[in-house]
Amino acid sequence: MKRFSKLGAFFLVLCLALPAAAMGLQEAKNQLDTAKQQGLVGETPTGYLDVVKASGNAQGIVDAINQARRDEYARIAEKHDIPVTQVETVAGQKALERTPSGQYILKDGQWVKK
Repeated sequence: MKRFSKLGAFFLVLCLALPAAAMGLQEAKNQLDTAKQQGLVGETPTGYLDVVKASGNAQGIVDAINQARRDEYARIAEKHDIPVTQVETVAGQKALERTPSGQYILKDGQWVKK
């Protein structure tokens, strides 16, 4: 029972905290949204972003958002005494599921439009 409540709490925190923490300020979110809509940046199953097409500040956006995600994943993992890789995997699955159609995701090592 204790294991279930710990895991349940982990998923609740992940669902609530990741979007706000990973995206940071509204400006960073706007830049990320624009880069995704332009097909420059995509979500990966590892819980992180990657550059689909190098253009403009795509790499800078990816680096900034991924650092925020790394920090948040580490915080969640420590709080729930679970491996960071477990947090990354769950976050990656959720990011792929939540990616709107028309944007890129990494599937089987290939960028595909969802």
